[in-house]
Amino acid sequence: MSIRPVRQVIESRPTIEGAGVKLRRAFGFGKTEDFDPFLLFDDFRNERPGDYLAGFPWHPHRGIETITYVLTGTVEHGDSLGNRGSLGAGDVQWMTAGSGIMHQEMPRGDPDGRMHGFQLWANLPSSLKMTAPRYQDIQSRHIPEVVEDDGTRVRVVCGEFWGQRGPVDGIAADPYYLDISVPPNVRRSFPVDTRRNAFAYIFEGDGNFRDASAPFGVLTEQPGPVETVAREMTGNRSLVLFGSGDEVTVQAGEHGIRFLLVSGQPLKEPVAWYGPIVMNTREELHQAVQDLRNGTFIRTSDER
Repeated sequence: MSIRPVRQVIESRPTIEGAGVKLRRAFGFGKTEDFDPFLLFDDFRNERPGDYLAGFPWHPHRGIETITYVLTGTVEHGDSLGNRGSLGAGDVQWMTAGSGIMHQEMPRGDPDGRMHGFQLWANLPSSLKMTAPRYQDIQSRHIPEVVEDDGTRVRVVCGEFWGQRGPVDGIAADPYYLDISVPPNVRRSFPVDTRRNAFAYIFEGDGNFRDASAPFGVLTEQPGPVETVAREMTGNRSLVLFGSGDEVTVQAGEHGIRFLLVSGQPLKEPVAWYGPIVMNTREELHQAVQDLRNGTFIRTSDER
């Protein structure tokens, strides 16, 4: 087995989205090759309702899939097709926007006002950009969890892991989306297909993901020039981008570590990006904007 080396450690950065939601962005609206087929990853975590209650009012999506995973609080959602629902703690929504949808997401805190969740955007291949929209709303109780003798826990949202298969299916990039907890001071390895791009996002505790062959530092993306720094442990709100190999290894710190391990098959297609609309060419983007303006953004089955 070959351990995937760490290519970069990226500290998520504060940003504001929607109608004023304060969140942290690990990547998005930039180069896509390193994360292909994924486009954006946000961590929305707040204890002050004023920082999130304005939510994400009506906005369009086309050409992508959005994955919302809620840990604390709820997210109420609705769309232009009449779908309505609420995601609670531990629930996941995998929305395939396809040919186009108008959508809104309104976060609500728990009884103590706390809200925490993640949103990941996955690209669609050119052959499925204009497919029919669909939802996969998965309640927490339907997400399998594997518990190892050493206390390691893995929730399998999407993909197959340790004999369990996640409930989300039919996704173009065949992604794996795992929520992994490793107890204090435990070292574990997790297989990852060599053909996939992969990253880990740490949201509790800390740990060391570095390949033993590179013990003195990893690339860290900061505002301004990229520089090499020594880093023993990677902690909360950091994203680790891996190089090639067939497994990811982590040594948990003294407080343990919890992270998302996400991987997917690269599409290797051109990306033309305009906010929540992602197509392959500028001409397709222009058409999407024209559709928004003239009221034809939402397609019927005969128009796709």
